[in-house]
Amino acid sequence: MASSSGTSSGSSLLRNSGSEGDLQALMDQRKRKRMISNRESARRSRMRKQKHLDDLMAQVAQLRKENHQIITSINITTQHYLNVEADNSILRAQVSELSHRLESLNEIIGLLNSSNDVFVDSSTFNEPAADSFFNPLSMSYLNQPIMASADMFQY
Repeated sequence: MASSSGTSSGSSLLRNSGSEGDLQALMDQRKRKRMISNRESARRSRMRKQKHLDDLMAQVAQLRKENHQIITSINITTQHYLNVEADNSILRAQVSELSHRLESLNEIIGLLNSSNDVFVDSSTFNEPAADSFFNPLSMSYLNQPIMASADMFQY
């Protein structure tokens, strides 16, 4: 019995050592597959990271281009604004000068009317005087151009 149990245990050891070799080979094969899988995963991760970096670089280039276009547009708009402001200043000066002329002319007309009232009888009170001053063709001195420029005014 002892010999039979010894024989069976010996054959069991042989089978176990063969199984252990197979088991070790299987573990090595799994380890190699895992290493290959990990390498492939790392390669895909690096590729994703590189693609993301390339996308970000393209986005930076696009945003810089848009920024340059916006700055150019702002500069053009600012120049137009300054031109309009200069034109507006000229027009304001012309309005001021014309208002002053109008006030002066109204004063002259008022003086002429008051002086005409002294010499005119009451029957012709509402009729305009036949003076050459009221003749539009004789008022050539009123048709002088108004000269103003942006250089005359400080902002």
